[in-house]
Amino acid sequence: MLPVFAIDQASLQFGSSGALLGNEAIGGSVNLKSQAGFQEKSSLLLSQEFSSFGNYQTNVKGSISGKKLALQSKIYHQFAANKYPFRNLALPGTPIQEQDHAQVIQKGIVADLNWRISDNKSLKTSIWLHQAEREIQPPMGSSTQDFQEDQALRWSMNYEVFKKKSTLSFQSGLVREELIFNEIENNTSQFILGGTWDYFPTEQLSYHSGARITLVKGDLSTYAATDERLEIFQSAKYSPTNRLSLSLNLRQLGYGDQLVPLIPGAGLDWTFLEQKNQSLELKISAGRGFKVPTLNDRFWSPGGNPELLPENSWNVESGLHWKKNSFSQSLTFYSMNVDNWIIWLPQGSFWSPQNIRKVRSDGVEYQGSMKFKTGAVDWISQWQYSLNRAVSLVGISQNDPSLGKQLPYTPRHQAGLSLQAQVQRFSIQAQTNYTGERKITADNPRTLSPFFLADLGISYTGFSISKIQIPLQVRIQNLLNTQYQVIYLRPMPGRSIHFTISFQL
Repeated sequence: MLPVFAIDQASLQFGSSGALLGNEAIGGSVNLKSQAGFQEKSSLLLSQEFSSFGNYQTNVKGSISGKKLALQSKIYHQFAANKYPFRNLALPGTPIQEQDHAQVIQKGIVADLNWRISDNKSLKTSIWLHQAEREIQPPMGSSTQDFQEDQALRWSMNYEVFKKKSTLSFQSGLVREELIFNEIENNTSQFILGGTWDYFPTEQLSYHSGARITLVKGDLSTYAATDERLEIFQSAKYSPTNRLSLSLNLRQLGYGDQLVPLIPGAGLDWTFLEQKNQSLELKISAGRGFKVPTLNDRFWSPGGNPELLPENSWNVESGLHWKKNSFSQSLTFYSMNVDNWIIWLPQGSFWSPQNIRKVRSDGVEYQGSMKFKTGAVDWISQWQYSLNRAVSLVGISQNDPSLGKQLPYTPRHQAGLSLQAQVQRFSIQAQTNYTGERKITADNPRTLSPFFLADLGISYTGFSISKIQIPLQVRIQNLLNTQYQVIYLRPMPGRSIHFTISFQL
């Protein structure tokens, strides 16, 4: 449901980053960013996509920049009728039917401002208005007609003062969300106020300190509640050489009248082999995570669980990263022990959270990439594989059938491979993904079959009219027309064709 066009940059923070990033980051976090950049000239982009099953989307992006002020605005409208055929496994003979009641409409606007007040002061602010209307896809064999409307306002501001050896930053933010599910209305408001101080006494040593206050108010259909949180954090990074870096992170969280035990984290990055054309780096990190159930987790209607307990975890991971010229590989091992793991599971037409008393998650992740050239063709290849064992260690009773079983909707095996070839302004890209078997309940009597997906894309950027560039792109998703389910009894689309034309000035 996240409109990708609204985001300029997305980054992943792996591992237990609770001490560094805060309360919600137990197994990792996704950081999204939209920001107006300083450019030499103004720009305008209009993009139109048409695709199978009655789907289309329109995107507009404009930016203007001077030496001190940069503005950027994005408008998007996405319509997905989702009228795709599927095999109904819930009916005798498993007939082919057309998906009904799965339409999605999304629209919104994002505006960013970046102001260089002076040589050592800057102000950045962004606002995002988003609206969505969703027909909730019913399970096969069901005729439910659930409908959901979403409206959201997100605003942030960041004021920075730069000194010779330090940076002082003040942040504020507001999130207002309104959701109506089958005429049941839930509203939440969140206000964030914080400040950070970065200090660089030497080239080898740096400090990061700060505090953040979060106020949450929920006007839910079944409950009205408030939530207050205060976080104080401190981190230090020491790099005695350009090949070795040590870090220590500490965070103290208080919510309501509760004070959470100190949340620590530590890391080491060591390039122990460095030659002219290759390097080998060791990365080790360990830390604690703590997640307080949100108001939505506890009181959302339908599905909230007022009895949820906070999630508490310890995490350790280590990995090797090897790079030689344009070829790189990384191998990471991780282990995490979690008390009161919060997991959302489907309950009929909606999802509801519950605690799993004690969970252990272990695994390995492998990633690789390679760039090379053959004649006039530039090639880029990327591949990855992950093995994840996430099991329940303590049940609600001695005979709990979920003990030792893989957690629901958590595949043990996942893999992917992509290959891109480019000749001047013409490129072709192929991508494949494999998702292993998934259990659909805690005691694992039913499973979802593994599936393999393949996508193919072709693009050309050589067309232009005067100063207007006209990139063209054609994508085929689910090239092999695989029948699969991500959620039990909810079929996913088969093969679809997407054509995109853009006008860029």
